[in-house]
Amino acid sequence: MKSQKRILTAFVLNLIFAVFEFIGGALTGSVAIISDSVHDLGDSLSIGISYILEKKSKKEPDDKYTFGYARYSVLGSLIMTVILIVGSIFVIIHACDKIIHPTEINYNGMIIFAIFGVVINLVAAISTHKGDSLNEKAVSLHMLEDVLGWGVVLVGAVLMKFTDISYIDPIMSIGISIFLLVNAFKNFRKILDIFFEKAPDGIDISELKHHLKEIEGVIDVHHFHLRTLDGANHIATLHIVTDSDPSAVKKAVKEELSEHGISHTTVEIEAPDEECGDLICKPNHTEHSHHHHH
Repeated sequence: MKSQKRILTAFVLNLIFAVFEFIGGALTGSVAIISDSVHDLGDSLSIGISYILEKKSKKEPDDKYTFGYARYSVLGSLIMTVILIVGSIFVIIHACDKIIHPTEINYNGMIIFAIFGVVINLVAAISTHKGDSLNEKAVSLHMLEDVLGWGVVLVGAVLMKFTDISYIDPIMSIGISIFLLVNAFKNFRKILDIFFEKAPDGIDISELKHHLKEIEGVIDVHHFHLRTLDGANHIATLHIVTDSDPSAVKKAVKEELSEHGISHTTVEIEAPDEECGDLICKPNHTEHSHHHHH
């Protein structure tokens, strides 16, 4: 519960701060501060959504969702990523407009806001850094990014105060937005990978099969399917051909897979002379029916 409480606090603080920031950006005329506020609003929304969906995704599997609710947290990141991408694109358009038609910027106000920004986000980053849940770690990372974003704005504001080159501001803004976009797209790809049932990163399937074939009693491994529910919980199904004690082999296979972070395994055991019903995993077409008449 503690982690949820901490996430909630971070959410409320971040939301208030994003609003305060947006006003600050408008008052000082700084598009870089506005782009930071988009960043922070995105963060606070993602914290809020991940809070709600995190609760939901912790629900135990039931008859309707037999795999459990883990994908709900993935949906949260998807909504979030899309919001961030759209927000960043708007900010970039606004910043380009600012380069073409520069407006008055209040440098002193900007410096004060930036100092606030650095301090508040540092405190938030340190407080969530104690967390151990994956979500909190992500939140803490966001906060550190915010600290860096504000650091950039602070340096830029000081530079502008002394040089009076006002297009430093929109250029910083574009920089921050591009950084956000790159991260958002990386995230987007990860999410798509999960929805397309792509094998999770960091697990080399051919190597894994090789390990499995080395287990005593395992003659062959096929139909090896690996998917991930949410990037952290992996599920595998596979067929093992063996002529020795099935339960011992099954136990060894499951142990090997759990060492690779695969928490949920379904193993089908076949005898060496048994014909595997489905030769290749193809969608069921009628021409397959002749396999079933022995």
